[in-house]
Amino acid sequence: MNSFAVFLRGINVGGINIKMGDLKAALASCPFTGVKTLLASGNVVLQSELDAARVKEVFEKCLRDTFGYDAWVVVLPAGRLAELVDACPYPADDKTTHSYVTLASDTAMLDELFDAGAALGEPGNGGVEQVRLGPEATAWLAPAGGTLDSPFGKLSSKARYKVSTTTRNLRTLIKVRDAAAAP
Repeated sequence: MNSFAVFLRGINVGGINIKMGDLKAALASCPFTGVKTLLASGNVVLQSELDAARVKEVFEKCLRDTFGYDAWVVVLPAGRLAELVDACPYPADDKTTHSYVTLASDTAMLDELFDAGAALGEPGNGGVEQVRLGPEATAWLAPAGGTLDSPFGKLSSKARYKVSTTTRNLRTLIKVRDAAAAP
């Protein structure tokens, strides 16, 4: 049995509201066990005999069929999520900045986003401090209280990236990692 972390894109914002209890109930018909939802921002840990690509396919179909919206998720094996969290050089708790990790199901799209972030300029001069954690993740810093208004925050929220990327605060990823590791 494989453990996975699943990150939903764009729920409980923009008119797509899904209660975590309803999400868990919908997933009961899927080939998943040990399903746990975390926070209200669309974080799920589960076990399955399927591989990550198939978990993504089944999960997205379940969301589309049950909740009637174009659903996209990023699926990571629990062990890989732990590696990404450990590789992040930024602090989980800082009063002046927030540490984020953008996760992707499409490496080429993440490459494009990373390059576009680098093109914004130097950190503190309109640019973003970012580091690539692997083919499926980039970590970046945003000023506390200004994430959505930051140049990179605006860039990463463009519709072009919604099919293949989603962003989480590092503190959230730590909670998901810990839940995925728990029996």
